[in-house]
Parts: sequence; C-alpha cells; structure tokens
Amino acid sequence: MKPILLQGHERSITQLKYNREGDLLFTVAKDPIVNVWYSVNGERLGTYNGHTGAVWCVDADWDTRHVLTGSADNSCRLWDCETGKQLALVKTSSAVRTCGFDFGGNIIMFSTDKQMGYQCFVSFFDLRDSSQIENDEPYMKIPCSESKITSAVWGPLGEFIIAGHENGELNQFSAKSGEQLTNVKEHTKQINDIQTSRDMTMFITASKDNTAKLFDSTTLDHLKTFRTERPVNSAALSPIFDHVVLGGGQEAMDVTTTSTRIGKFEARFFHLGVEEEFGRIKGHFGPINSVAFHPDGKSYSSGGEDGYVRIHYFDPQYFEFEFEA
Repeated sequence: MKPILLQGHERSITQLKYNREGDLLFTVAKDPIVNVWYSVNGERLGTYNGHTGAVWCVDADWDTRHVLTGSADNSCRLWDCETGKQLALVKTSSAVRTCGFDFGGNIIMFSTDKQMGYQCFVSFFDLRDSSQIENDEPYMKIPCSESKITSAVWGPLGEFIIAGHENGELNQFSAKSGEQLTNVKEHTKQINDIQTSRDMTMFITASKDNTAKLFDSTTLDHLKTFRTERPVNSAALSPIFDHVVLGGGQEAMDVTTTSTRIGKFEARFFHLGVEEEFGRIKGHFGPINSVAFHPDGKSYSSGGEDGYVRIHYFDPQYFEFEFEA
C-alpha cells in the first residue's frame, strides 16, 4: 500500500497526534507552524499561526474543541480547533517541552526545560477558572530539580501524570497535591516519548538506550522490553492488536556519516506478547521522530527528521494474519 505523504513543514517533525475519533491528525515541527490534516486523505485542513520558535508538543482535548501547543519560544498556547483562533497564551521562562489535556479536557499540564539558569517545572492550569491563565498563576507548579522532564502524559482518570526524565527515570505526580507518588528507573538513558494504551492501563516508553519498555500505568511495574540496535525516538501501541510500532534511528547529527541503508530509518513492528520483531516499513530519509497509531488501528503515521509525515494504511492481509495467529 502506497503511503500518503504530507508535506507541510520545512523542518524536522517533533510530534504527531490524532484526535480521539482519528479523523484529524495534528503535526508540529522545529518550525513555528502547527498543521492539522484530514487523516483519511492527507488534505491539509489548516494551520495555527502564532508561535515564533520550534514547536515541541501538541495535544487535542477529547471532543476536539481545543488544541494545546508548547514551543521553544517560551510559550504554551491554547487554540480554537475549528477557527484556528488563539484563545490563551501562557508565557514561560524556558522552552515548553511537553503538554497535554486531562481526560475531561478541563485541566492542562505542561513542563518547561531546565535552561538559562531556570529550573524544570510542571505547571497545572484549570481552564474553568479564566483568572489562572490571565494572571499566569497555575493552581500548582511542581519543581523538578534533579533531571529535566523530556516526556509526560496524563494517567487514567486524570488523577496523576506520568513523567519521563533525561536520566531515564519515570515517576508519577499527583494532579491534586503535586506529590511524587511512585518512582522507577528502568531506562539507562533519556526517555524520548511516552504513549498510553487505548484504555490507559498501560503505557510504552521510548528511550535513547535503544529500548522501548511497557509499563503498568498505576503501579509503574515494568512488563515488557523491545530491543533494537539504535536509539528509539517514539513508540506507540496498537488499539486493536498486540502490536507495537517503534520509530528511531541514529542521532540526527550522525546521519550524514552513514548510508541510508545502514541508517535504519524503518518503522519497526514488534509483537507485544513475545517481544519479537515481525515487520519493518521503510520510507523516511532520516530518523523517525514520532509515530502514532490511528484510534481505529487500521493505519499509522510517522514523522521524520526529513520533515515529511507518512500515513500508512495496513493491507487487508495484516488483519487476517493477526486473527489467524
């Protein structure tokens, strides 16, 4: 099956995100543009213009009314999904690395980088209280002095967030009290990406230590490990099968020193149960920075260092193979 190629960014892709129904795909990159596409045919629906630096993260709330973006221009912005109008702007003292809506779409969280003498913080705003954003006063701000947060997602029911750190640590912070609930260190290097399963009972981490690992969301128990010979930049769990897709490659700065064939720029599919690789899909001309499964499990998208987003629809045999297996 020929993939749909989306060309809407001038720089390398940083994150892809489907909305809950999966009809829209949001893409952000190291340029200031935030794009939204129809996932069925790759038609560009529009852009959210306002950022002045690389955009690191994007999220849409559960009914796709609002879009949240965080950028290296030291701001986190809230947009009206339909009109593209900017609804709110939160200024920060350093780059915003991760952001997300809780399950109800009422509370947003974002983390800032540890840079230029500023500490790494996770901030929580309640959108129902307009004064919080107007006065730039989050109802809670958690400092992370030891190691900066490189990826974070909401846990089930919005009770806590799961944060991955530069030193490979994972921890849970309560969204009500801000206290650290659990802490584990299964990775030896930076965690690049965290994505939850559809029912949010499990999540998968992608790390620079060449592995992706599956964890229980509530207890942070380590369940499975998927090993590769290159750093893993992103990993996603299929909503319908016991399949995992990993995207990665070498560090972007080392890319020119090897041929494309050696570069290992394929998306790699592993079986969740037996931890074995069963397929690869080529296509990108550089490392894959972000992968995401469509919520119906019939396609997936990958965004690369080459600035392209590719939407791959699975062959009918893929579904037959799984049911036979």
